Amino acid sequence: MAASDQRVCVARIGAPHGVRGEVRLWSFTGDPAAVKRYGPLAAADGRLFEIASMRPAKDCFVARLKGVDDRTAAEKLTNLELYVPREKLGPAGEDEFYHADLIGVAAADTSGTPLGTVIAVHNFGAGDILEIAPPRGETLLVPFTKAAVPEVDIPGRRLVVDPPPGLFDDEEGDLSPPSP
Repeated sequence: MAASDQRVCVARIGAPHGVRGEVRLWSFTGDPAAVKRYGPLAAADGRLFEIASMRPAKDCFVARLKGVDDRTAAEKLTNLELYVPREKLGPAGEDEFYHADLIGVAAADTSGTPLGTVIAVHNFGAGDILEIAPPRGETLLVPFTKAAVPEVDIPGRRLVVDPPPGLFDDEEGDLSPPSP
């Protein structure tokens, strides 16, 4: 997929807030408040939403969307993801990567042996993790650190993985208890 065809999820609408059509909004942008500056945000089905106003709440924002005037309309938007075209985000900084740019990149080990393709980027609280789908078998999870992924070539659509010892080796990496 060409970068110009990519959409990037920048926000998710949560439950309604109050009775006047406001919604909880989770922003996935580097500067969370910047989500309002991207202009109309698109749902996967093509509907466009513009943020009329936004204020911080405990762990999200409370937003008013143009055209959403009551709780019933807001309820219909719960869990709706909102996207912008990739080109609206501009270039990433040095040693920064958009998740959308990493998806689909080929992964190889330091000797050039193909490992598979990046299919997802996860973060469970301790840093980003790349999920790599090999040609067959279960996916591989690799910490997205400079040590484990020393080379990332977005224009070339490839990255190099230098896994920590035991990461891909079942015997060394097996944490199950020994058999009786």
